[in-house]
Amino acid sequence: MIPTPDSAEKTVPEGGTPSGRRKPGARRLQILQTLAVMLEDPKGEKVTTAALAAKLGVSEAALYRHFASKAQMFEGLIEFIETTIFGLINDIDAKEPSGVRQVHRIVQMLLDFAATNRGMTRVLIGDALVNEHERLQERMNQLLERIETSLRQSFRVAVTQAELPSNFDGSARAALAVAYVIGRWHRFAKSGFKKAPADGLEAQLPILVG
Repeated sequence: MIPTPDSAEKTVPEGGTPSGRRKPGARRLQILQTLAVMLEDPKGEKVTTAALAAKLGVSEAALYRHFASKAQMFEGLIEFIETTIFGLINDIDAKEPSGVRQVHRIVQMLLDFAATNRGMTRVLIGDALVNEHERLQERMNQLLERIETSLRQSFRVAVTQAELPSNFDGSARAALAVAYVIGRWHRFAKSGFKKAPADGLEAQLPILVG
């Protein structure tokens, strides 16, 4: 989940600064946190700025003092997703020498991320972006392409290490792995977040990776 600023603000009374004002950026973060929580609604209903403002107990005008548009709010969530996922992928690549194990851990991480961040899952599958600005879905498509590139690189490492045969089609298998993950995200969201994304993963990974 988007990290809370609470711990950083406990050194001063309630407002986050000695003068009682909020710490810069705290309201923006609160808006994003609240938006993410509202996206966890298992009914999958569209979140409006009016509903978001009501949840926060402020006016819609107050939201637009921090974000130029609703699309910009979603961009904030996407930035969190990008930073978190690719930070974890880089960490896996740096610490796991085995190409096959890299793939296993990346797939596991992507499913665990959804389980931990249910509202973000609706952003990942595009469900929350329906009827929003088209650039948001384009950005999510780019994120998925980057994930596929990372998996393709790990498969390439596995071939180099002779963990997989020299004629192994890493590009096709990386595309399959991403399709599998997306399918699991969809299943999780459409079940009202009841069917865990990683259910049965141990049995399926050997088939998925080869």
